[in-house]
Amino acid sequence: CLSSDGEGGQKSYMDFIPHASMNTVHHMLLFGCRTPVSTAGYWDCGSSQGTCKDEASIMYAWARNAPPTKLPKDVGFRVGKNSGMAYFVLQIHYGDVSSFRGKQPFIAGMYLLISMDTVILPGKRVTNSDVACDYTSYPIYPFAFRTHTHSLGKVVSGYRIRNGKWSLIGRQSPQLPQAFYPANREVNVQYGDTIAARCVFTGEGRSSKTYIGGTSADEMCNFYIMYYMESKHAIPFMNCMEPGSKELFRSIPAEANVPITVPQMNSKMHMEHTADETPLLNTCDEDKVLDQGMFKVLTELTGVFLFVDYHLEQVSSWPQSSLQLGQVSGLALDSNSNLVIFHRGDHRWGMDSFNNQARYLQRSLGPIQQSTILAVDPSNGRILKASGRNMFYLPHGITTDKDNNYWVTDVALHQVLKVDSDGRDRILLALGEAFTPGSDINHFCKPTDVAVDTETGDIFVSDGYCNARILKFSADGKYLSQWGAGSSDRRRQTPFQIPHSLVFLPDRKEVCVADRENGRIQCFIAETGQFVKEIKKDEFGGKLFAITYSPVGDGLIFAVNGESLYHSAPLRGFVINYSTNRILDTFIPNKKVNTLRCTVIYLVWISQRIRSVIHPALVQEKQIVGQKDHPLVEMEERKSRPMLNKEKGVLPAIITTLLLIPLLLVVFLGVFMCWRKNSISQALTRFSLCSGKTVGSLNLGKFFASNKGYSRQGFDQLSTEGSDQERNVEDSSDSDNEEYSALPPPHSSS
Repeated sequence: CLSSDGEGGQKSYMDFIPHASMNTVHHMLLFGCRTPVSTAGYWDCGSSQGTCKDEASIMYAWARNAPPTKLPKDVGFRVGKNSGMAYFVLQIHYGDVSSFRGKQPFIAGMYLLISMDTVILPGKRVTNSDVACDYTSYPIYPFAFRTHTHSLGKVVSGYRIRNGKWSLIGRQSPQLPQAFYPANREVNVQYGDTIAARCVFTGEGRSSKTYIGGTSADEMCNFYIMYYMESKHAIPFMNCMEPGSKELFRSIPAEANVPITVPQMNSKMHMEHTADETPLLNTCDEDKVLDQGMFKVLTELTGVFLFVDYHLEQVSSWPQSSLQLGQVSGLALDSNSNLVIFHRGDHRWGMDSFNNQARYLQRSLGPIQQSTILAVDPSNGRILKASGRNMFYLPHGITTDKDNNYWVTDVALHQVLKVDSDGRDRILLALGEAFTPGSDINHFCKPTDVAVDTETGDIFVSDGYCNARILKFSADGKYLSQWGAGSSDRRRQTPFQIPHSLVFLPDRKEVCVADRENGRIQCFIAETGQFVKEIKKDEFGGKLFAITYSPVGDGLIFAVNGESLYHSAPLRGFVINYSTNRILDTFIPNKKVNTLRCTVIYLVWISQRIRSVIHPALVQEKQIVGQKDHPLVEMEERKSRPMLNKEKGVLPAIITTLLLIPLLLVVFLGVFMCWRKNSISQALTRFSLCSGKTVGSLNLGKFFASNKGYSRQGFDQLSTEGSDQERNVEDSSDSDNEEYSALPPPHSSS
């Protein structure tokens, strides 16, 4: 006899699907019991023990290869702890036991990680439930895993930790069919390892606290590991219910915090899908802890087709309140899945920003006075934290590490900087020499981006506008290696032409780069720099500006192209299957971006420049999160580079002419306004046109400063400086609760 108990409330079972053959089994009887004779999981029920201590209720009988039995529509057996049938007992009468006489070298078992004390606060966007235990038995070899939560669960991940290194056993959305999925077969668990799991919940839509429990209003956090081990050491069931320490889970891979997109399916589709494809492994759906003996009758795993929704659309209503930004040069996601925006404030990259030796010519302007780094709520755009004042000159790339530090590049400084995210604006590490371009291992020349290895902390730098290389450094800034472009045919190797965007692939341990002017993606082994593959498509149109990556399915690369003088491909984003290089989908903004406004926000493509890993929840909810350098802005960057031939010299002249038109309009408008006020001399002073002096460049920040509602730098205090005022309080804290409950910054009177 085999038994299984229920940990949830009442359920109704409507189908019986036998998995047996009359060559071995003569017949089977399924009983419902309040209390079984034994709690050993399985026992010899042919003796005087029997099946149930109380009255046994026969629910099903099978013999002679009978087909499955399906109950009529809307009919089911009521089971559960309040129904009188708290246990199932399956009685099997064997007809031929010869198949059991051989020695079974390995025995299967189940390891269950389960959280018992998680509390999900109402309205809180992210709550993590962590479980971890040290393993103290003989080696086990996971071959399948299963996740389980109720409706608030977004993703459940399980890991083995050995010598501080986290290795994924399995990761899945509990809102997908809750079957057993193949585990990472390269992972085994030995004495001294730690087994850990994290469930990610959301409290959005709830008006009260949610606790762990067995009803539909409660939640659960279960991660099942199906394993095998040597029969002489076999342990059929083990469990872990210890909450993991905060210190341990600080180093959990970022993928564990990334929700998995789940398509909308009606209940009929879902029921037919699970019944046809997972007839056995999904029958305990699911507030059940499957007892040890049940898994001795499991003979095979059945695959489940996973639906991945990778289509992206612009959300025109984002952000809900205005974000006063300059040129947005980079985006990232922190470990709390908040969006981090890196922008240039009132500085702009123009034709007169650099000389022919790539030295920055506008140091007299000083650093950007606005908060250049904003952490915002990706659901509505509300500013949570602001930092990066008086630090940068021309920001470019940004990413975050597992400790939520910011790694940024500044093309004017020619540096890579590690900056803390606690609002103190401390530089923790600086690579390169400020304002000094170069090509040795101690200098950069307009570095563009940074990628961080989520396990080792090693960093990779794409360098850049002058150099054509990728450099690798240790987490503490020690130079390790560098390499250039790769090729499967060394005779036709084409050097990088502006390696512009980097992304680390945590599941593949690779680094991929958007080689901008060559219009291609190249990927390398992170450890050695060895070339892996190239993705180049006609649809890119000859230029590729930015890439990011999601480990969903076979791996998805999100890429954005740019304008080219020699191709007519439209500006758009691409969703690419990493394994096949096939373009799965494209996306494009609904409205053309206005590049003439000083306070413009480039709300264009969701996946451009999201560092670490993409947030599928944002894709599912179709939330737009911003944009890296727009191709039209990058045209200004190209102007600062020496022309390769005379034909290209026409372009700056055309652009200069176009830029003079709005300049003349602004001057005319200023003169007209001042004439109305009979103070033409003040107007000329405001525009720096008095005494016959000419204007070197038009600073719209100074113009806006004369208008109500704008600061001296031309940016509304309400969206940036207000957050800075809050972070300057000495007793401020960066706790999750405070970040998620932070009120909008107060309006400034100036």
